[in-house]
Amino acid sequence: MGNDAHARTDLGVGLILALASALAFGLSGALARGLLDSGWSAGAVVLVRLTIASLVVFPLVARALHGRWGALRNHVGVLLLFGAIPVAGTQFAYFSAVQRMDVGPALLIEYTAPAAVVVWLWLRHGERPGPLTLAGAGLAALGLVLVLDLLSGASLAPVGVMWALLAMAGVAVYFIVAAKPRDGLPPVVMAGVGLAVGAVLLGLVGAVGILPMETSSASPQYNGNAVAWWLPLLGLGVVTAGFAYVAGVAATRRLGSRLASFVALIEVVAGVFFAWLLLDQLPGPLQLVGGVLIIAGVVVVKLGEGQQPARNTRSATRARVALDSAS
Repeated sequence: MGNDAHARTDLGVGLILALASALAFGLSGALARGLLDSGWSAGAVVLVRLTIASLVVFPLVARALHGRWGALRNHVGVLLLFGAIPVAGTQFAYFSAVQRMDVGPALLIEYTAPAAVVVWLWLRHGERPGPLTLAGAGLAALGLVLVLDLLSGASLAPVGVMWALLAMAGVAVYFIVAAKPRDGLPPVVMAGVGLAVGAVLLGLVGAVGILPMETSSASPQYNGNAVAWWLPLLGLGVVTAGFAYVAGVAATRRLGSRLASFVALIEVVAGVFFAWLLLDQLPGPLQLVGGVLIIAGVVVVKLGEGQQPARNTRSATRARVALDSAS
C-alpha cells in the first residue's frame, strides 16, 4: 500500500513538473521572436540562452554532485549527446525554422515528436501502443491542427520544414534520453551539464565562423512596447531554459518518455497564449477548442498507459527503477 501511495505521489509531482516545464518552454518562442526581429541571429540567441541557464543551474549541479564528481566521467557520452542534440541542436533548429516559415506549422512539425517516441519504443523495445494511446495521439494531433490554425492554409517553406523536422528529431531524443535512469546522475545534473555542453559546442561553432553570431542593442518590441534587450535574454536563460530543462528532465524520469512527451504538447498551447500576450496574436475559438483536445489527448494517453498488457512488464520495472533513482 505504501508503494502505491509513493508511486501516486511521484506521478503527481511528475505531472506538475511536466506542466511547469511545458509552460516555461512555451514562453521561449515569443521572447525569442522579439530578439530575432530586432537583429539577433538564432545562433546568438541560443548561445546566450544556454550560457545564462548553465550559470543559473550550476550551484544546483555542484550540490547534487558533492562528493561524487566521478559520475560525470561515467556518463560523459550521454551528457555530450544530450547537450549537443536535445539542448543546443533542437533550439537552434526550431529558431532557424521560425525564421523561414510561420510559427504555427513549425511548432506542429516539431511536436510530431511524441509520435516518433511511440514508434521508437515500439520498434526498439517492443512497447506496442494500445488503442487508448493511439486514440490519445489522434486527439492531440487534431488539437494541434486547431491550435495552430492550419485550416487557414499557411504556406510551408522547404528549408523551414527541414529545420522543423530536425527540431522534431531533437525533441524525440530529449524524451528518450531523459527518461532512462542513470546511476549517480540526478536529473538536475543531466540538465545543467547538458546546458553547459550545448553552450560550449555552440560557442566553438560560432568561433570558427560556421554559425552566425549577430547581436543587437536595439530594443525588442512586445505588444507595441519596447523593452531593454537584456530582459528577454534573461527570461530565456533563467525561465525558459534553466528552470524548464531541470523540471522537464525530473518530470520525464517520473513519467516515462511517452507520457512526458504528450504532456509537453501543452507547450504549444502555452506558446499560442504567450504569442497573444506579448505579440498581440489573438487565438480564435477553434484554437481554444484545440487546446482542450490536446489536454484530453494527454489524459487518454495516461489511461492507455495504465492498461498496457502484461508483455510490457519490463517497461513497468524500468519505470519503477527510474522513480527510485529520482527520489
